[in-house]
Amino acid sequence: MTTKLSISAHTFGRMALALACMMPACIQAAPGDAARKVIMRTYGIDTRNINFKQLSSNGTDRYAYDCQNGKLTISGSSENAMAYAFYKYQAATSQGMATWSGNAMPQKFDLKPCKEQQGQSPYRYRYFLNVCTFGYTTPYWDWNRWEKELDLMALHGINMPLASVAHEAIAERVWLKMGLKKEDIRSFFTGAAYLPWHRMGNLNTWDGPLTDAWQTAQVELQHKILKRMRELDMHPIAPAFAGFVPEGFMKLHPEIKMKHLKWGGFDQSMNAYVLPPDSPYFEEIGKLFIQEWEKEFGKNKFYQSDSFNEMELPVDPNDREGKLRLLEHYGDVLYRSVAKGNPDAVWVTQGWTFGYQHGFWDRESLAALLRKVPNDKMMIIDLANDYPKWVWHTELTWKVHDGYYGKQWVYSYVPNFGGKTLLTGDMNMYAKGSAEALAHPAKGNLVGFGSAPEGIENNDVVYELLADMGWSDKAIDLDAWLANYCTNRYGGYDDNLCQAWKDLRGSAYSSLYSYPRYLWQTVVSDTRRPSKTDLNDQYFKAVQSFLASAPKYAQSKLYEADAVLLAAQYVGAKADILYRRALHADSVGQHIVCRQNLYRVFDLLEKADRLLASHPTDRLDRWIDMARNNGTTAEEKDRYEADAKRLITTWGGWQEDYAARFWNGLISQYYIPRLKAYFFGNAQKLDQWEEKWVTTPLQYKLKPYDNPVKEAAAIVDELKDLR
Repeated sequence: MTTKLSISAHTFGRMALALACMMPACIQAAPGDAARKVIMRTYGIDTRNINFKQLSSNGTDRYAYDCQNGKLTISGSSENAMAYAFYKYQAATSQGMATWSGNAMPQKFDLKPCKEQQGQSPYRYRYFLNVCTFGYTTPYWDWNRWEKELDLMALHGINMPLASVAHEAIAERVWLKMGLKKEDIRSFFTGAAYLPWHRMGNLNTWDGPLTDAWQTAQVELQHKILKRMRELDMHPIAPAFAGFVPEGFMKLHPEIKMKHLKWGGFDQSMNAYVLPPDSPYFEEIGKLFIQEWEKEFGKNKFYQSDSFNEMELPVDPNDREGKLRLLEHYGDVLYRSVAKGNPDAVWVTQGWTFGYQHGFWDRESLAALLRKVPNDKMMIIDLANDYPKWVWHTELTWKVHDGYYGKQWVYSYVPNFGGKTLLTGDMNMYAKGSAEALAHPAKGNLVGFGSAPEGIENNDVVYELLADMGWSDKAIDLDAWLANYCTNRYGGYDDNLCQAWKDLRGSAYSSLYSYPRYLWQTVVSDTRRPSKTDLNDQYFKAVQSFLASAPKYAQSKLYEADAVLLAAQYVGAKADILYRRALHADSVGQHIVCRQNLYRVFDLLEKADRLLASHPTDRLDRWIDMARNNGTTAEEKDRYEADAKRLITTWGGWQEDYAARFWNGLISQYYIPRLKAYFFGNAQKLDQWEEKWVTTPLQYKLKPYDNPVKEAAAIVDELKDLR
């Protein structure tokens, strides 16, 4: 027997959710209460026939689901596990999914019969986000957007997210207690979109300062975020002091010999000064930071600080023993600066730099940094297990360092740099790499799995796959997994979709590149960060097969989203072929041929831009609107817009075109006009053109196609012979 819960129950679901949220805080929440609210917020369905049951835990989360006689029982050892159990039931019964580009649900959600299924994560912690995500994606999010994200995290079984919001508001209180003036503190902070690099000590001042309104709003937002994380049995990682000090502090204490670091091609006046480890102020400031944070937000266990991210300490290369002593001293004082504020705290640090700068961080150097820190009081987020293979061409960092010498560590990936939207990712590696680590005799104290994308709202399939890997100790069968993924995402999996995904796995999803960009996005070749994609002939074939399924699945909003994204990137890649011809013609003096190809490039890019007007996330207007909504005055709104536009275009220092979003609005309003300014204007003044674009408020209207999937198929068919 099947009991049907009509989607019209949405109204009931919302009313029930509102009543549940009005319950007095003193009433003890029933098991599954937070998970139930996630389901109701996400899907708006009637949950009266869903029973939630608490399971015991033996160290890692367990879950189960079972549906008999019209009653669905969701069991879990935490609210997080229960939310994931519901999501697994939804997938097992082919009833849609919740994703960063939208939710798929049938017209009627059925409580379909299902024998009990059980699962258990092999990891205590399932990690998500990257310090840089708080610049490339989240800096202007309001509570509504954060609430949606936390619901998505819960449904995907994520229980250890970064919680960096309001870092500067707490830091400001600390610096005031240390005797600094408010204006000196504010001049230390960057603009909102650049705060991640300020927190890691890479950058000061750039596009700042912050305002009173910003600081107040961030504290209020962080209270809501942390409250929800705790309700969902998550383990938030809060920020800690990493040793970087304002210039005003240096003026107060000229007796201290600060170490001046370098990063990113910025003027040294914007680079960080870090306290030496023997300074008595290191522990004092670190203690104050934890105390002020917990005074505002309550007790926490995990605190992150990164003191050397992409920066080498100024050590004498000929003084090996001196280097090791300095690193040991830094590790000791960094831990003690956290422990003085909270003796139960765990110091968390990113492992990115240990692989990225593997020449500096050899075995002895990292062992020295970790030596004096208790094993159970430190956790290393080994961010980038994809990069040794694809970028650094080294052994896996955790293998080089014997599973991090007894410290707790998290196996993770960085599947995205800068929020770039061109498809990339080694799906075969993602489906088995962590399982291989679990079975390795030198894994050490491996306690977690996660993903650390610099930008999200892209590449849904990768995040879905990685979420499931957080609950598996074995490799995932991609053929079966993709069949289930497509069935839930689009409503079916016909032969055309099957072929499309085979070809996607053989092209865009067979590799991982740091800088997947088109050549026309950088105008000329970027020699510092070479662009590369696998949007090749096999990818073109995949798009054609995908669009051939349109008659069956075009009514699915997620099929439409993927169709316009795949087709737009197809068009962008074809435009790149013509753009390379134009550059070649220009280099040999064939200026008429160059112009002819350029005009064809502009035409194709306008079509790609218009296709993406129907995409739920790949649009500039969303980014600008979120930024402007944070301003309390017209001047602030303009500043935040400029801040947001700069980050995804010119950035600063050596980072131009780093984020390289392939977005509606950005293509038509920035990339095409910039190409015209370069070729038909004054190429020598392109920097001035870019700066004017960044600082001038932008207004444009979306012009979506009436039937974007039909248009996508027509445009792709028109271009299929262009090679």
